[in-house]
Amino acid sequence: MQEIDKNRLYQQVILDHNRSPKNYWQLANHSHSSEGYNPLCGDRLWVYLRLVDGIIEEISFTGEGCAISKASASLMTGHLTGCSPAEARQQAELFNKLLRGEDLRQQLGKLKVFSTIWHYPARVKCAALAWHAMCGALTTQQCVSTE
Repeated sequence: MQEIDKNRLYQQVILDHNRSPKNYWQLANHSHSSEGYNPLCGDRLWVYLRLVDGIIEEISFTGEGCAISKASASLMTGHLTGCSPAEARQQAELFNKLLRGEDLRQQLGKLKVFSTIWHYPARVKCAALAWHAMCGALTTQQCVSTE
């Protein structure tokens, strides 16, 4: 597939997840939660997860933000369901490397739509926001910032 076609497809996936985000609700009976805030642009998301027997049984989010932060949160919730906390943190590390320009598209599946974000440094924090909040929830931090 030509590079321009891939970029258009990636943009469409991001817009689709912004318009109709997956797992966009406050998870009832969550065992962990954290708020993520990006002071640069004002995006604010809450991530809720329920750990059962050391596995993320369910994960959701709420909040307001740009298309990139909402799409990232939406895709993250699907990607991390069924992971252990250690696996979720490892996936967050890989995702952050992808946002910095490392070619990890093969390891991150659908998250590859964010593989060109590093070209837009101001948007990297938007894409990383939900992931910071998820890691904060796993370490019982009530609020995390992208600063």
